[in-house]
Amino acid sequence: MKFIIKLHPEITIKSKSVRQRMSKILQGNIRNVLRPLDEHLKIRADWDKLVVRTHIQTEEHRLAMVAALACIPGIQSFLEVTEHRVETMDEILELTQAMFGDRLAGKTFCVRAKRRGQQAFSSLDVERYVGGGLNQRCVTGGVRLKHPDVQINLELDGDRLFLVSEQHAGLGGFPIATQESVLSLMSGGYDSGVASYQFIKRGSRVHYCFFNLGGQEHEAGVREVVYYLWKKYGASHRVKFVSVPFEGVVAEILAKVDKGHMGVVLKRMMMRAGAAVAGKLAINALVTGESMGQVSSQTVTNLNVIDRVTDMLILRPLIAADKQDIIDQARQIGTAPFAEKMPEYCGVISQKPTIKARLGKVEAEEAHFDFGVLDTAIQASFVEDIRNLAEAWVLPEVEFKQEVEAREVILDIRAPEEEEEAPLAVAGHQVVHMPFFKLAHHFAELDPSKTYLLYCARGVMSRLQAIHLKEQGFDNVKVYRP
Repeated sequence: MKFIIKLHPEITIKSKSVRQRMSKILQGNIRNVLRPLDEHLKIRADWDKLVVRTHIQTEEHRLAMVAALACIPGIQSFLEVTEHRVETMDEILELTQAMFGDRLAGKTFCVRAKRRGQQAFSSLDVERYVGGGLNQRCVTGGVRLKHPDVQINLELDGDRLFLVSEQHAGLGGFPIATQESVLSLMSGGYDSGVASYQFIKRGSRVHYCFFNLGGQEHEAGVREVVYYLWKKYGASHRVKFVSVPFEGVVAEILAKVDKGHMGVVLKRMMMRAGAAVAGKLAINALVTGESMGQVSSQTVTNLNVIDRVTDMLILRPLIAADKQDIIDQARQIGTAPFAEKMPEYCGVISQKPTIKARLGKVEAEEAHFDFGVLDTAIQASFVEDIRNLAEAWVLPEVEFKQEVEAREVILDIRAPEEEEEAPLAVAGHQVVHMPFFKLAHHFAELDPSKTYLLYCARGVMSRLQAIHLKEQGFDNVKVYRP
């Protein structure tokens, strides 16, 4: 089995030395990804293409090879080729008809042949003979040399015939490690997943930094999407996953910072921590999924204030993208199912957030913040090899309830804005409002003799928080799903 790999056009227009370097890196990337499928794989480099050969001929192996090649950055397209020994044009015709005859029914077609080595016939001879033979033997729509319905591509090298059975689209972009590494700040939602993918495709080794605001269940969800992105698109290189415990930082912001500036200050703390983590990994740029105007912290003014906190380059590939376009790409690359079950944390702690924060005011608010809390979070960050994320975590089970019993209290954990817009009232039962971001520090103050049913709009955040509380030793929590 043979595959002809076409390089991304941006690679082929580079200078000879750059093109050769990128081609060599791509060659190594393909070998790294395909080695689990065939450790004896052969790869040969030509001027504008790579030729991959495998001697395993099963259909299962073919499909696995195609799926893997389609997700390797730097490949524009690739041809699936079968190889045969031939001596005459009759043999070429027979083999071509066997492969393409059924596809020509009622369709116009043409035959294109390329020849290398010594044969008794030219490329034009092959095109005429095979094209005429197929037109006589098959019920076609006739030969059409320009814009046919089907183009049959033949390659001859000495006594070997290569039939191009399929053409597949590649990912495009640059091979991984031809560009500098970046650290992606991952929330697990639509935006950060798509932003990370775009830098993988552009040729960067993408490492991942996660700010844990919601306990082990929150991290488990992010680990899933990060591992998926790496395994599918970036498995040619090992990268790091860094988890930073950020609940203490959030608690400090809630206690010390003006409500309208909480979102901007939280992002500034994340950039400080991200820059510190990147520095330890010798990485010179951060990547975020922020898009202009999407939430209050993502106005031009607020982004400018956020960026002032570090000299490190902050890259935002989605800055002018529409949300629906981001969601559509997440579906295309396969991260949408993960994002759909991931609640939003960092964008909801501000009440009546400012959209035009002034740097002086923000710095004045941060003067009340105990930066020892941030330093502790950075020091407690945990760095893992991305391959470890394949191991699933065993998380506590949580009971869901539709009815409320005696001595059970409904705990509405929605953000204040959500609770104000649609207050929850359940006849005959007490409802207490405690936003999710206060649970970790204030749940212990509640009456321990009662059972608390956590409520949110979709049941996702309440489940995450119930698991987190169980991890802390609280067994008197369940999820309320009326």
